[in-house]
Amino acid sequence: MNRRYFLMGSAGALATFKGAQASPNDTVRVACVGVRGQGQSHMRAYAKMQNVEIAALCDVDENILEQRLKDAEGLTGKRAAAFVDLRKLLEDKSIDAISIATPNHWHALQAIWGCQAAKDVYVEKPCAYNIFEARQLLAAATRYNRMIQHGTNARSSPAMQQAVQKVRDGVIGAPYMSRGLCYKWRDTIGRAPAEPVPAGVHYDLWLGPAPKRPFTRNRFHYNFHWFWDYGNGDIGNQGVHQMDAARWLLDVKYPTKVTATGGHFMFDDDQETPNTMVATFEFDEGSRKILVFEVRHWITNSEADILSVADKMSGPAAGSHATVGNVIYGSKGYLSSANGFETFLGKEQQPGPKAEVAEERGNNWANFIQAVRSRKHSDLNAPIEEAVPSAVLIHLANISYRLGRSLHFDANTMTCSGDDEANHMFTRDYRAPFIVPTLADTTG
Repeated sequence: MNRRYFLMGSAGALATFKGAQASPNDTVRVACVGVRGQGQSHMRAYAKMQNVEIAALCDVDENILEQRLKDAEGLTGKRAAAFVDLRKLLEDKSIDAISIATPNHWHALQAIWGCQAAKDVYVEKPCAYNIFEARQLLAAATRYNRMIQHGTNARSSPAMQQAVQKVRDGVIGAPYMSRGLCYKWRDTIGRAPAEPVPAGVHYDLWLGPAPKRPFTRNRFHYNFHWFWDYGNGDIGNQGVHQMDAARWLLDVKYPTKVTATGGHFMFDDDQETPNTMVATFEFDEGSRKILVFEVRHWITNSEADILSVADKMSGPAAGSHATVGNVIYGSKGYLSSANGFETFLGKEQQPGPKAEVAEERGNNWANFIQAVRSRKHSDLNAPIEEAVPSAVLIHLANISYRLGRSLHFDANTMTCSGDDEANHMFTRDYRAPFIVPTLADTTG
Protein backbone atom coordinates (compact mmCIF):
# COMPACT_ATOMS: atom_id res chain seq x y z
CA MET A 1 0.00 0.00 0.00
CA ASN A 2 1.19 3.47 -0.81
CA ARG A 3 2.53 4.89 2.48
CA ARG A 4 1.03 8.30 1.81
CA TYR A 5 -2.50 6.90 1.61
CA PHE A 6 -2.00 4.65 4.60
CA LEU A 7 -0.99 7.66 6.65
CA MET A 8 -3.86 9.73 5.26
CA GLY A 9 -6.25 6.95 6.18
CA SER A 10 -4.88 6.53 9.69
CA ALA A 11 -4.75 10.24 10.43
CA GLY A 12 -8.15 10.81 8.86
CA ALA A 13 -9.66 7.99 10.88
CA LEU A 14 -8.33 9.49 14.11
CA ALA A 15 -9.59 12.95 13.19
CA THR A 16 -13.03 11.74 12.20
CA PHE A 17 -13.29 9.60 15.32
CA LYS A 18 -12.58 12.62 17.49
CA GLY A 19 -15.04 14.69 15.49
CA ALA A 20 -17.73 12.06 15.91
CA GLN A 21 -17.71 12.53 19.67
CA ALA A 22 -19.03 16.07 19.25
CA SER A 23 -21.37 15.41 16.32
CA PRO A 24 -25.17 15.20 16.66
CA ASN A 25 -26.47 11.77 17.62
CA ASP A 26 -28.37 11.41 14.37
CA THR A 27 -25.41 12.16 12.08
CA VAL A 28 -24.69 9.16 9.85
CA ARG A 29 -21.07 8.84 8.76
CA VAL A 30 -20.75 7.09 5.40
CA ALA A 31 -17.72 5.81 3.49
CA CYS A 32 -17.99 5.54 -0.30
CA VAL A 33 -16.08 2.54 -1.66
CA GLY A 34 -15.24 2.58 -5.36
CA VAL A 35 -15.64 6.13 -6.63
CA ARG A 36 -14.74 6.19 -10.31
CA GLY A 37 -18.13 5.80 -12.01
CA GLN A 38 -21.37 5.03 -10.15
CA GLY A 39 -19.60 5.90 -6.92
CA GLN A 40 -19.92 9.55 -7.90
CA SER A 41 -23.70 9.16 -7.78
CA HIS A 42 -23.33 7.81 -4.24
CA MET A 43 -21.23 10.81 -3.24
CA ARG A 44 -23.65 13.33 -4.73
CA ALA A 45 -26.64 11.65 -3.09
CA TYR A 46 -25.15 11.65 0.41
CA ALA A 47 -23.77 15.18 0.04
CA LYS A 48 -27.33 16.51 -0.34
CA MET A 49 -28.63 14.93 2.89
CA GLN A 50 -28.83 16.68 6.22
CA ASN A 51 -26.83 15.13 9.06
CA VAL A 52 -25.07 12.73 6.70
CA GLU A 53 -21.31 13.03 6.44
CA ILE A 54 -19.08 11.58 3.73
CA ALA A 55 -16.44 10.48 6.21
CA ALA A 56 -14.13 8.54 3.90
CA LEU A 57 -13.46 7.52 0.31
CA CYS A 58 -11.83 4.30 -0.77
CA ASP A 59 -10.50 3.35 -4.20
CA VAL A 60 -7.64 1.19 -5.46
CA ASP A 61 -6.77 3.76 -8.14
CA GLU A 62 -4.98 6.64 -6.42
CA ASN A 63 -5.43 8.81 -9.52
CA ILE A 64 -9.21 8.53 -9.22
CA LEU A 65 -9.11 8.76 -5.43
CA GLU A 66 -7.23 12.06 -5.43
CA GLN A 67 -9.74 13.65 -7.81
CA ARG A 68 -12.76 12.37 -5.87
CA LEU A 69 -11.35 13.72 -2.61
CA LYS A 70 -11.38 17.15 -4.24
CA ASP A 71 -14.87 16.55 -5.64
CA ALA A 72 -16.22 15.49 -2.25
CA GLU A 73 -14.64 18.52 -0.57
CA GLY A 74 -16.30 20.72 -3.16
CA LEU A 75 -19.66 19.13 -2.40
CA THR A 76 -19.42 19.17 1.39
CA GLY A 77 -16.72 21.65 2.34
CA LYS A 78 -14.90 18.91 4.26
CA ARG A 79 -11.92 16.73 3.45
CA ALA A 80 -12.75 13.03 3.72
CA ALA A 81 -10.30 10.41 4.92
CA ALA A 82 -8.66 8.41 2.11
CA PHE A 83 -8.04 4.68 1.83
CA VAL A 84 -6.95 2.28 -0.87
CA ASP A 85 -7.64 -0.86 1.21
CA LEU A 86 -11.15 -1.32 2.56
CA ARG A 87 -9.87 -3.45 5.43
CA LYS A 88 -8.06 -0.43 6.85
CA LEU A 89 -11.16 1.74 6.47
CA LEU A 90 -13.30 -0.77 8.36
CA GLU A 91 -11.07 -0.40 11.41
CA ASP A 92 -12.56 3.08 11.93
CA LYS A 93 -15.36 2.47 14.44
CA SER A 94 -16.79 5.96 13.91
CA ILE A 95 -18.00 5.06 10.39
CA ASP A 96 -21.61 3.90 10.43
CA ALA A 97 -22.07 2.65 6.88
CA ILE A 98 -20.23 1.83 3.67
CA SER A 99 -21.61 2.46 0.19
CA ILE A 100 -20.13 0.09 -2.40
CA ALA A 101 -19.76 0.81 -6.13
CA THR A 102 -16.85 -1.46 -7.03
CA PRO A 103 -16.73 -4.16 -9.77
CA ASN A 104 -19.16 -7.09 -9.42
CA HIS A 105 -16.58 -9.62 -8.25
CA TRP A 106 -15.96 -7.53 -5.11
CA HIS A 107 -19.55 -6.71 -4.07
CA ALA A 108 -20.40 -9.60 -1.76
CA LEU A 109 -17.05 -9.90 0.01
CA GLN A 110 -16.83 -6.18 0.72
CA ALA A 111 -20.44 -6.13 1.93
CA ILE A 112 -19.81 -9.12 4.22
CA TRP A 113 -16.68 -7.47 5.59
CA GLY A 114 -18.78 -4.39 6.26
CA CYS A 115 -21.37 -6.42 8.17
CA GLN A 116 -18.64 -8.12 10.20
CA ALA A 117 -17.23 -4.69 11.09
CA ALA A 118 -20.68 -3.59 12.35
CA LYS A 119 -21.32 -1.28 9.39
CA ASP A 120 -24.58 -1.02 7.48
CA VAL A 121 -24.14 -1.52 3.74
CA TYR A 122 -25.41 -0.05 0.49
CA VAL A 123 -24.21 -2.38 -2.27
CA GLU A 124 -24.50 -1.79 -5.98
CA LYS A 125 -26.14 -4.26 -8.31
CA PRO A 126 -25.76 -7.13 -8.68
CA CYS A 127 -25.35 -7.80 -4.97
CA ALA A 128 -23.13 -10.81 -5.69
CA TYR A 129 -20.93 -12.16 -8.47
CA ASN A 130 -22.38 -15.68 -8.14
CA ILE A 131 -25.10 -17.66 -6.36
CA PHE A 132 -22.89 -18.84 -3.49
CA GLU A 133 -21.96 -15.25 -2.67
CA ALA A 134 -25.58 -14.10 -2.79
CA ARG A 135 -26.54 -16.70 -0.18
CA GLN A 136 -23.61 -15.77 2.07
CA LEU A 137 -24.49 -12.08 1.90
CA LEU A 138 -28.08 -12.83 2.87
CA ALA A 139 -26.79 -14.88 5.81
CA ALA A 140 -24.45 -12.05 6.84
CA ALA A 141 -27.30 -9.56 7.04
CA THR A 142 -29.11 -11.88 9.46
CA ARG A 143 -26.12 -13.01 11.50
CA TYR A 144 -24.75 -9.50 12.08
CA ASN A 145 -28.14 -7.74 12.13
CA ARG A 146 -27.14 -5.16 9.52
CA MET A 147 -29.12 -3.05 7.07
CA ILE A 148 -28.21 -3.98 3.49
CA GLN A 149 -29.73 -1.92 0.69
CA HIS A 150 -29.37 -3.07 -2.93
CA GLY A 151 -28.70 -0.61 -5.76
CA THR A 152 -31.89 -1.47 -7.66
CA ASN A 153 -33.07 2.12 -7.54
CA ALA A 154 -36.50 1.47 -9.07
CA ARG A 155 -37.57 -0.05 -5.73
CA SER A 156 -37.61 3.54 -4.40
CA SER A 157 -39.41 4.98 -7.42
CA PRO A 158 -42.96 6.18 -6.59
CA ALA A 159 -44.03 5.44 -10.19
CA MET A 160 -42.66 1.89 -10.06
CA GLN A 161 -44.24 1.28 -6.67
CA GLN A 162 -47.54 2.49 -8.09
CA ALA A 163 -47.17 0.24 -11.15
CA VAL A 164 -46.64 -2.81 -8.95
CA GLN A 165 -49.68 -1.88 -6.87
CA LYS A 166 -51.82 -1.51 -9.98
CA VAL A 167 -50.85 -5.03 -11.03
CA ARG A 168 -51.57 -6.36 -7.52
CA ASP A 169 -54.96 -4.60 -7.61
CA GLY A 170 -55.86 -6.53 -10.76
CA VAL A 171 -55.93 -3.61 -13.21
CA ILE A 172 -54.53 -5.86 -16.00
CA GLY A 173 -56.24 -8.99 -14.65
CA ALA A 174 -54.29 -12.10 -13.72
CA PRO A 175 -50.63 -11.61 -14.75
CA TYR A 176 -49.01 -14.54 -16.52
CA MET A 177 -45.96 -13.16 -18.37
CA SER A 178 -43.37 -10.51 -17.61
CA ARG A 179 -40.64 -9.20 -19.90
CA GLY A 180 -37.43 -7.41 -19.09
CA LEU A 181 -35.89 -5.38 -21.92
CA CYS A 182 -32.24 -4.32 -21.94
CA TYR A 183 -31.54 -2.83 -25.35
CA LYS A 184 -28.53 -0.54 -25.06
CA TRP A 185 -26.03 0.57 -27.66
CA ARG A 186 -22.78 -1.26 -26.86
CA ASP A 187 -19.94 -0.74 -29.32
CA THR A 188 -16.95 -3.04 -29.69
CA ILE A 189 -14.29 -2.84 -26.99
CA GLY A 190 -11.57 -3.84 -29.46
CA ARG A 191 -8.47 -5.62 -28.27
CA ALA A 192 -6.02 -4.43 -25.63
CA PRO A 193 -2.58 -5.96 -25.04
CA ALA A 194 -1.10 -6.82 -21.67
CA GLU A 195 0.92 -3.95 -20.24
CA PRO A 196 2.55 -2.80 -17.00
CA VAL A 197 0.16 -1.75 -14.25
CA PRO A 198 -0.30 2.05 -14.37
CA ALA A 199 1.27 4.11 -11.61
CA GLY A 200 -1.03 4.59 -8.66
CA VAL A 201 -3.15 1.50 -9.39
CA HIS A 202 -3.16 -1.20 -6.69
CA TYR A 203 -3.90 -4.00 -9.11
CA ASP A 204 -3.71 -6.88 -6.64
CA LEU A 205 -6.40 -5.18 -4.56
CA TRP A 206 -8.47 -4.61 -7.70
CA LEU A 207 -8.27 -8.32 -8.59
CA GLY A 208 -9.19 -9.37 -5.07
CA PRO A 209 -11.04 -12.73 -5.20
CA ALA A 210 -10.48 -13.11 -8.96
CA PRO A 211 -7.68 -15.11 -10.60
CA LYS A 212 -4.34 -13.44 -11.24
CA ARG A 213 -4.26 -12.12 -14.81
CA PRO A 214 -1.98 -9.70 -16.67
CA PHE A 215 -3.17 -6.12 -16.62
CA THR A 216 -4.97 -4.86 -19.73
CA ARG A 217 -7.00 -1.69 -20.27
CA ASN A 218 -9.96 -3.79 -21.39
CA ARG A 219 -10.19 -5.73 -18.15
CA PHE A 220 -9.95 -2.62 -16.01
CA HIS A 221 -12.58 0.00 -15.14
CA TYR A 222 -15.95 -0.22 -16.94
CA ASN A 223 -15.11 -3.00 -19.41
CA PHE A 224 -14.72 -5.51 -16.57
CA HIS A 225 -18.45 -6.18 -17.15
CA TRP A 226 -17.62 -8.13 -20.31
CA PHE A 227 -15.19 -10.63 -18.72
CA TRP A 228 -16.34 -13.70 -16.79
CA ASP A 229 -13.62 -13.25 -14.14
CA TYR A 230 -15.20 -10.04 -12.87
CA GLY A 231 -18.56 -9.34 -14.52
CA ASN A 232 -21.81 -10.94 -15.58
CA GLY A 233 -22.49 -9.38 -19.00
CA ASP A 234 -25.21 -6.83 -19.62
CA ILE A 235 -27.88 -9.04 -18.03
CA GLY A 236 -25.88 -8.54 -14.83
CA ASN A 237 -25.08 -4.89 -15.50
CA GLN A 238 -27.92 -2.69 -16.77
CA GLY A 239 -30.16 -5.76 -16.87
CA VAL A 240 -30.23 -6.22 -13.09
CA HIS A 241 -32.64 -3.30 -12.81
CA GLN A 242 -35.07 -4.71 -15.36
CA MET A 243 -34.75 -8.26 -14.04
CA ASP A 244 -35.64 -7.10 -10.54
CA ALA A 245 -38.59 -5.09 -11.85
CA ALA A 246 -39.82 -8.00 -14.02
CA ARG A 247 -39.77 -10.35 -11.02
CA TRP A 248 -41.37 -7.73 -8.76
CA LEU A 249 -44.21 -7.05 -11.19
CA LEU A 250 -44.86 -10.76 -11.72
CA ASP A 251 -44.68 -11.46 -7.96
CA VAL A 252 -42.37 -14.48 -8.26
CA LYS A 253 -39.15 -15.54 -6.59
CA TYR A 254 -37.32 -18.64 -7.89
CA PRO A 255 -37.89 -20.47 -11.19
CA THR A 256 -38.32 -24.17 -11.88
CA LYS A 257 -36.72 -24.06 -15.33
CA VAL A 258 -34.27 -21.69 -17.04
CA THR A 259 -33.23 -21.62 -20.70
CA ALA A 260 -30.87 -19.02 -22.15
CA THR A 261 -29.44 -18.67 -25.64
CA GLY A 262 -27.44 -15.95 -27.35
CA GLY A 263 -23.94 -15.05 -28.39
CA HIS A 264 -21.33 -12.41 -29.03
CA PHE A 265 -22.31 -11.07 -32.43
CA MET A 266 -20.75 -8.71 -34.99
CA PHE A 267 -17.47 -7.97 -33.23
CA ASP A 268 -14.08 -9.72 -33.05
CA ASP A 269 -12.75 -8.32 -29.78
CA ASP A 270 -11.81 -9.19 -26.19
CA GLN A 271 -15.37 -9.45 -24.88
CA GLU A 272 -16.25 -12.85 -23.36
CA THR A 273 -19.85 -12.33 -22.25
CA PRO A 274 -22.74 -12.36 -24.76
CA ASN A 275 -23.92 -9.06 -26.18
CA THR A 276 -27.21 -10.63 -27.27
CA MET A 277 -29.25 -13.01 -25.11
CA VAL A 278 -32.76 -14.31 -24.60
CA ALA A 279 -33.46 -16.01 -21.26
CA THR A 280 -36.74 -17.69 -20.31
CA PHE A 281 -37.71 -18.50 -16.73
CA GLU A 282 -40.66 -20.71 -15.82
CA PHE A 283 -42.33 -20.41 -12.41
CA ASP A 284 -44.82 -22.53 -10.54
CA GLU A 285 -45.64 -20.54 -7.41
CA GLY A 286 -49.37 -21.05 -6.99
CA SER A 287 -49.94 -20.57 -10.73
CA ARG A 288 -47.78 -20.99 -13.79
CA LYS A 289 -46.01 -17.85 -14.94
CA ILE A 290 -43.19 -17.01 -17.32
CA LEU A 291 -40.51 -14.31 -17.35
CA VAL A 292 -38.62 -13.53 -20.56
CA PHE A 293 -35.51 -11.38 -20.48
CA GLU A 294 -33.78 -10.02 -23.57
CA VAL A 295 -30.46 -8.25 -24.09
CA ARG A 296 -29.66 -6.52 -27.38
CA HIS A 297 -26.53 -4.53 -28.03
CA TRP A 298 -27.02 -2.68 -31.29
CA ILE A 299 -29.60 -1.11 -33.57
CA THR A 300 -33.07 -1.89 -32.24
CA ASN A 301 -36.70 -0.87 -32.38
CA SER A 302 -38.64 0.36 -29.39
CA GLU A 303 -41.21 -1.95 -27.80
CA ALA A 304 -44.41 -1.05 -25.96
CA ASP A 305 -43.44 2.62 -26.38
CA ILE A 306 -40.47 2.16 -24.03
CA LEU A 307 -37.65 4.57 -24.82
CA SER A 308 -34.79 6.07 -22.89
CA VAL A 309 -35.51 9.12 -20.74
CA ALA A 310 -33.57 11.35 -23.14
CA ASP A 311 -35.63 10.09 -26.07
CA LYS A 312 -38.91 10.61 -24.20
CA MET A 313 -37.96 14.18 -23.41
CA SER A 314 -36.94 15.02 -26.99
CA GLY A 315 -39.46 12.81 -28.76
CA PRO A 316 -39.03 9.34 -30.31
CA ALA A 317 -36.28 10.26 -32.75
CA ALA A 318 -35.21 7.90 -35.51
CA GLY A 319 -32.20 5.80 -34.60
CA SER A 320 -32.92 5.65 -30.89
CA HIS A 321 -30.41 3.36 -29.20
CA ALA A 322 -32.06 2.60 -25.86
CA THR A 323 -35.17 0.65 -24.98
CA VAL A 324 -34.79 -0.26 -21.33
CA GLY A 325 -37.82 -1.22 -19.28
CA ASN A 326 -40.50 -3.82 -18.65
CA VAL A 327 -43.79 -5.13 -19.98
CA ILE A 328 -46.19 -7.34 -18.01
CA TYR A 329 -49.18 -9.09 -19.55
CA GLY A 330 -52.41 -10.09 -17.82
CA SER A 331 -55.82 -11.50 -18.69
CA LYS A 332 -57.31 -8.00 -19.08
CA GLY A 333 -54.44 -6.03 -20.59
CA TYR A 334 -50.79 -5.11 -20.20
CA LEU A 335 -48.58 -2.57 -18.45
CA SER A 336 -45.34 -1.11 -19.80
CA SER A 337 -42.88 0.69 -17.57
CA ALA A 338 -39.60 2.54 -17.75
CA ASN A 339 -39.46 5.50 -15.38
CA GLY A 340 -43.21 6.00 -15.57
CA PHE A 341 -45.80 3.44 -16.66
CA GLU A 342 -48.79 3.03 -18.96
CA THR A 343 -51.57 0.45 -19.06
CA PHE A 344 -53.61 -0.74 -22.04
CA LEU A 345 -56.80 -2.63 -21.32
CA GLY A 346 -59.15 -4.99 -23.14
CA LYS A 347 -59.13 -6.24 -26.71
CA GLU A 348 -59.14 -2.66 -27.98
CA GLN A 349 -56.10 -1.82 -25.79
CA GLN A 350 -57.80 1.24 -24.37
CA PRO A 351 -55.49 3.49 -22.30
CA GLY A 352 -55.83 2.87 -18.57
CA PRO A 353 -54.06 4.22 -15.47
CA LYS A 354 -50.64 5.73 -16.10
CA ALA A 355 -47.85 7.74 -14.49
CA GLU A 356 -45.70 10.09 -16.52
CA VAL A 357 -41.91 10.13 -16.34
CA ALA A 358 -41.19 12.23 -13.28
CA GLU A 359 -38.12 14.28 -12.45
CA GLU A 360 -38.26 12.95 -8.89
CA ARG A 361 -37.80 9.20 -9.29
CA GLY A 362 -37.27 8.35 -5.66
CA ASN A 363 -34.02 8.18 -3.75
CA ASN A 364 -32.65 4.75 -2.85
CA TRP A 365 -29.79 6.27 -0.85
CA ALA A 366 -32.11 8.43 1.25
CA ASN A 367 -34.23 5.36 1.95
CA PHE A 368 -31.10 3.52 3.07
CA ILE A 369 -30.17 6.29 5.50
CA GLN A 370 -33.73 6.27 6.84
CA ALA A 371 -33.40 2.56 7.65
CA VAL A 372 -29.93 3.05 9.17
CA ARG A 373 -31.49 5.52 11.58
CA SER A 374 -34.68 3.58 12.34
CA ARG A 375 -32.99 0.14 12.62
CA LYS A 376 -36.11 -1.32 10.97
CA HIS A 377 -35.43 -3.74 8.12
CA SER A 378 -39.00 -3.14 6.97
CA ASP A 379 -38.04 0.43 6.07
CA LEU A 380 -35.68 -0.73 3.30
CA ASN A 381 -37.17 -0.46 -0.19
CA ALA A 382 -34.51 -2.70 -1.78
CA PRO A 383 -33.50 -5.14 0.97
CA ILE A 384 -31.06 -7.98 0.43
CA GLU A 385 -33.98 -10.44 0.70
CA GLU A 386 -35.27 -9.06 -2.63
CA ALA A 387 -31.82 -8.61 -4.16
CA VAL A 388 -30.82 -12.26 -3.86
CA PRO A 389 -33.63 -13.84 -5.96
CA SER A 390 -33.03 -11.32 -8.75
CA ALA A 391 -29.29 -12.05 -8.69
CA VAL A 392 -29.95 -15.80 -8.73
CA LEU A 393 -32.02 -15.42 -11.91
CA ILE A 394 -29.19 -13.56 -13.61
CA HIS A 395 -26.62 -16.18 -12.66
CA LEU A 396 -28.86 -19.08 -13.69
CA ALA A 397 -29.33 -17.45 -17.10
CA ASN A 398 -25.59 -17.07 -17.58
CA ILE A 399 -24.94 -20.67 -16.50
CA SER A 400 -27.59 -21.96 -18.91
CA TYR A 401 -26.03 -19.89 -21.70
CA ARG A 402 -22.50 -21.09 -20.97
CA LEU A 403 -23.50 -24.75 -20.71
CA GLY A 404 -25.81 -24.60 -23.71
CA ARG A 405 -28.74 -26.32 -22.02
CA SER A 406 -31.80 -25.77 -19.85
CA LEU A 407 -31.48 -25.90 -16.07
CA HIS A 408 -34.06 -27.39 -13.72
CA PHE A 409 -33.88 -25.43 -10.48
CA ASP A 410 -35.05 -26.67 -7.07
CA ALA A 411 -35.71 -23.71 -4.76
CA ASN A 412 -35.93 -26.00 -1.72
CA THR A 413 -32.32 -27.16 -2.10
CA MET A 414 -31.11 -24.12 -4.10
CA THR A 415 -29.52 -26.45 -6.64
CA CYS A 416 -30.00 -27.52 -10.24
CA SER A 417 -31.50 -31.00 -10.09
CA GLY A 418 -29.18 -33.71 -11.38
CA ASP A 419 -26.69 -31.22 -12.84
CA ASP A 420 -23.37 -31.25 -10.98
CA GLU A 421 -21.68 -29.21 -13.70
CA ALA A 422 -24.19 -26.38 -13.30
CA ASN A 423 -24.04 -26.53 -9.49
CA HIS A 424 -20.24 -26.28 -9.64
CA MET A 425 -20.69 -22.93 -11.43
CA PHE A 426 -22.61 -21.52 -8.46
CA THR A 427 -19.27 -20.58 -6.90
CA ARG A 428 -15.62 -20.07 -7.88
CA ASP A 429 -12.10 -20.77 -6.65
CA TYR A 430 -11.15 -17.80 -4.50
CA ARG A 431 -7.70 -16.24 -4.45
CA ALA A 432 -6.35 -15.99 -0.91
CA PRO A 433 -6.74 -13.98 1.22
CA PHE A 434 -9.86 -12.66 -0.56
CA ILE A 435 -12.09 -15.62 0.30
CA VAL A 436 -15.85 -15.23 0.70
CA PRO A 437 -16.69 -16.93 4.03
CA THR A 438 -19.31 -19.66 4.27
CA LEU A 439 -22.01 -18.36 6.58
CA ALA A 440 -24.94 -20.33 5.17
CA ASP A 441 -25.24 -24.05 4.43
CA THR A 442 -24.91 -24.63 0.68
CA THR A 443 -24.92 -28.42 0.66
CA GLY A 444 -28.50 -28.49 -0.60
